[in-house]
Amino acid sequence: MNPQLWKGLPVRIALLPLDERPVNATLPTHIAAIAGVEVLTPPAELLPRMRTPGRADELAGWLAEVAGAVDALVVSLDMLGYGGLIGSRTTQDAASAVVERLAVLESIRPRFPRLPITAVTTVMRASRSYSPAEEPEYWSRHGVELHDLGGALHREFLGEPHERDRLTAAVPTDVRADFWLRRLRNHTVDLFTLGLAGRGTLDTLLVTADDTAPRAAGSLEQVWLRHWVSATGLDTRVLMYPGADEVGSVLVARALADSAAGSAAGSAAGSAAGEKGALDAVPTARAQDGPERQDEPVRIAVEICEEGGADRIAPYENVPIAAGVARQIAAAGAEVPDGGEQRVADAVIVVHAPDPHRGDMARRGEGTDRAVVEAVVDRVAELVEAGSSVGVADVRYVNGADPDLVRALAERGVLDRIRAYGGWNTAGNTVGSVVAALVAHAVGHRHGGVDEAAESRLRWHRIVEDYAYQAVVRGELAQERPYADHMSVPFPDPADVASYLERCAKRLPEVAEELGGADARRWLIASPRLPWGRTFEIDFDLVPRT
Repeated sequence: MNPQLWKGLPVRIALLPLDERPVNATLPTHIAAIAGVEVLTPPAELLPRMRTPGRADELAGWLAEVAGAVDALVVSLDMLGYGGLIGSRTTQDAASAVVERLAVLESIRPRFPRLPITAVTTVMRASRSYSPAEEPEYWSRHGVELHDLGGALHREFLGEPHERDRLTAAVPTDVRADFWLRRLRNHTVDLFTLGLAGRGTLDTLLVTADDTAPRAAGSLEQVWLRHWVSATGLDTRVLMYPGADEVGSVLVARALADSAAGSAAGSAAGSAAGEKGALDAVPTARAQDGPERQDEPVRIAVEICEEGGADRIAPYENVPIAAGVARQIAAAGAEVPDGGEQRVADAVIVVHAPDPHRGDMARRGEGTDRAVVEAVVDRVAELVEAGSSVGVADVRYVNGADPDLVRALAERGVLDRIRAYGGWNTAGNTVGSVVAALVAHAVGHRHGGVDEAAESRLRWHRIVEDYAYQAVVRGELAQERPYADHMSVPFPDPADVASYLERCAKRLPEVAEELGGADARRWLIASPRLPWGRTFEIDFDLVPRT
């Protein structure tokens, strides 16, 4: 793309990612590439290696150095403060040390007063499991009880029935003390980040929640944070919603959208974030060309086909899917069109609603009602044929695509005609990544053209990873030993990793290429690898066929 066409838009964005996994460090670069924009990330040696934290002090230095060479900063405050997402749960650093690292942003702001700086802080999770892979070691013995104890505290705060005393007695005193003091440290730091937004150091702050529930320690902490957001009048600058691994992509998209629309996108997005009825009566007209639209905010219409689907709360989330979609759109600097004003949308996100039985592809859920799948496919096909730019957020199940939906989209011949697809991990992860890709497409379309190869690569990567791997191959191999025991815990034997990847290298192309289509004919799947040495996530290269 010709950079001269990008009048007033970022050409380079610096990203300090949440951790070193591809969804955090690479996916945002693929999003930006759709619009022809480069994303800079820190040297790999400064980033964490799963449970080994990143070199936070050196990362602060990298951020200060690169600030003068880019057009926008996107910052994970967990990486800057603790050395990464897992570090925010496991390190012993005092709150004062963490805050001192975050203060580098206050030194950057006066040097570059017009530089857009957006950031995210993640409310510490308390997963309902006994896996210590991403938690303190005592999670292997007390993880479920600690999660439930946080939920009991939340219920007590709300005046609801609770079992706090029973759960307190079930956890040793020293473990409870560490759990609560660790949460207190992180909550103190989160309060400090609100001050960064209030003083103008940050243009936008996202406060997201990873693997949460309607009643949980993190959900209660969000109540307290929301109180201070309201009291300080930061509602348009601080956005709160479920999510984590997709946020780097969302904020990169926001940098594109805010630059494309000036201040209009930011103000419109903020006001949209809390509207419960934001998804009602949204038009789905085609995006229009023309320079008169270049300074308008990106608009994404939302369609949830299944009756009652909009009100469902997906697993690991604490708000209905409709509210989560609206907040992800807001966080990406876009807005949901007002149906009463009949304004056209740049793109449409079609949401395959959460399973009413809360299915999990990691546990091999049953097939979806055929009528539900057909309704989604019919609507997607109708929109594509009408010329709309469509993204599909497949949140039917957590931890993988709905195979019935993906195959039906392929059979209808629209899988490689949509602009974006996602069906990975949590609903927030999926929705955020699809929204980000649609925003990048809309901005690129308005300002010089879309990189069609980059868009194809991202779409096919998600199909291969979310459908072929997460929904099919991972489950097949999980039936075999030694693969079954390493969904969350890394393999101790490199030979097992090598044999697993050999199986994936053979099976992934078989499953993905059965779908057919232009993307399948365009890309070869090469060099599969396990970023954290476990089977939960995979990475690979897509190489153009010669």
